[in-house]
Amino acid sequence: MPTLIVLRHAKAAEGLGLADIDRPLAGRGRRDAAATGDWLRENDLVPDLVLCSTALRTRETLEGLALPSPVEFEPGIYDNHVDVLLSLVQAVDDEVDRLLLIGHNPSVHGLVHELTNQAPREFPTCALAVIELSGGWYDTWSGTGTLALYRTPKD
Repeated sequence: MPTLIVLRHAKAAEGLGLADIDRPLAGRGRRDAAATGDWLRENDLVPDLVLCSTALRTRETLEGLALPSPVEFEPGIYDNHVDVLLSLVQAVDDEVDRLLLIGHNPSVHGLVHELTNQAPREFPTCALAVIELSGGWYDTWSGTGTLALYRTPKD
């Protein structure tokens, strides 16, 4: 069964004078992203594919993870709609066993809730949820996942 890892980008800087999409990570965000990458490797959760928003803070989060995985940058993730995220997940090739999706709140938190019906109350920056799916990617719908693990940078 496939595994979906949903990751909210790491802590971004305030970005005064910048467009939202151009906000970089703060120092804490860089540290949290690196620690999350270490944690993914240590727990044998390196993804077969990464779907990442095109926003600077998500791209810098991905860079900080330092994973050897192939990446597809998806502009639709930045639009921040659960339905868009779900359609991207459903379109993943069945040869992918483990997918990492890096995006934004509220849609990443909403996706976890939609798939598992048991999302944590909060989904802070650099939080991740590991969801085990009951069928293939195409068959991923509301309630078809089980929340196997939830982690925040403070864990």
